[in-house]
Amino acid sequence: MTFLSELTGKVVADVNGVRIGRLDDVIAAVHGELLHPRIVALVVKRSGGPLLIPLADVAALLAPAIALNQRVEDVVPYQPKEQDAHLVRDVLDKQIIDTDGMRVVRVNDLELTRVNGDFYVANVDIGGLGLMRRMGLARPAEKVASRIGRKLTPGIIPWDAVELLSGDQPLRLKVPSDKIADLHPADLAEILSDLSRADSSKLLDSLNVEMLADTLEEVEPDFQASLVEDMSDERVADLLEEMAPDEAADLLAELGEDRSEELLNLMEQDEAADVRKLLTYPENSVGGIMTTEYVAVRPDLTAEQAIAYLRKMGTEVETINYVYVTDRRDQLIGVFSLQDLVLAHPRTPVEQIMHERIVTLSPLDSQDDAAQAVAKYNLLAVPVVDEDGRIHGIVTADDALDKIIPTAWKKRLPRMYR
Repeated sequence: MTFLSELTGKVVADVNGVRIGRLDDVIAAVHGELLHPRIVALVVKRSGGPLLIPLADVAALLAPAIALNQRVEDVVPYQPKEQDAHLVRDVLDKQIIDTDGMRVVRVNDLELTRVNGDFYVANVDIGGLGLMRRMGLARPAEKVASRIGRKLTPGIIPWDAVELLSGDQPLRLKVPSDKIADLHPADLAEILSDLSRADSSKLLDSLNVEMLADTLEEVEPDFQASLVEDMSDERVADLLEEMAPDEAADLLAELGEDRSEELLNLMEQDEAADVRKLLTYPENSVGGIMTTEYVAVRPDLTAEQAIAYLRKMGTEVETINYVYVTDRRDQLIGVFSLQDLVLAHPRTPVEQIMHERIVTLSPLDSQDDAAQAVAKYNLLAVPVVDEDGRIHGIVTADDALDKIIPTAWKKRLPRMYR
């Protein structure tokens, strides 16, 4: 095993010992048939310009000086192919996404290995030791660590878990669809915050609409707007339909009136109507932060029928910790929790298990009013009703507490109400 940093800068000489120059870069073939890139050529820096030497013309790569097996005059320069990568230029210092550590890291060095006479890229070194190796400080650092009873180890990621992107795009770890599904949206959101705009766009393009919606709901609306700025209107409209209505309204408010109207026109009529309704309220009012996704049932249903209804509708709403009871005019007349429902006899009518004393908010109440209600009554959500008692939505605890608890902290609270 050797590292790329240990090769670069070495003197390169031909078969007669004539010095050609110094190794400046290494070219590797990168394509789907190879699990690990195979070294195919060397880039030698010389006074007359760089010379690309095929690896077949190299007699000794790991010697103190790199020796060729023929005269420099006889070397036929290597012609780079589309699937080739310059390891120093295209790989070193590029970013990768470490899906195990849920972080963005940098390629500090590359570990090479020899198999049956060919050289391959075996691993990516993302640790500090790789950076010190490139600076020529690895051995002194290892000696110091040894004296104090420690051992410096490289931070290694296998190359077969790395995908090389073309052009000036970054490296990123391969994330199979099942691995993406295992990542929490909050982890993806944190990764996005560490990436440049171009790099984050590449990651977003790899996510399906559902995962993308969940991820964007973990970041602030202004950051959401920057992430979707270059997306097509059709994709953003699909994304808005997957987001909770209050989150969608917050995002649209950041995009400007013209584009917001275009996006609303592309959305399904029912989803667009919910979002338009929220946009009519002041930003920091209860109406502006509520969601129109909640579960309501009629009082004449039995507990068994209510559970069946929840199974059918539960995936379409933001929270089902509370179930609201409404009459035929959508007036709120009661509320019960899932615990109340589960513990009730299957044939018990809902009106016998519901609580008639309900804490409510008005659409024009302030966000402070919502926060106080949540904190005072220890609620996970509060219904929003108009002056006639008709329910229009609910305010969840996270949205109610947004002004009291910094968003960065709020996003890390356990989502027991989701």
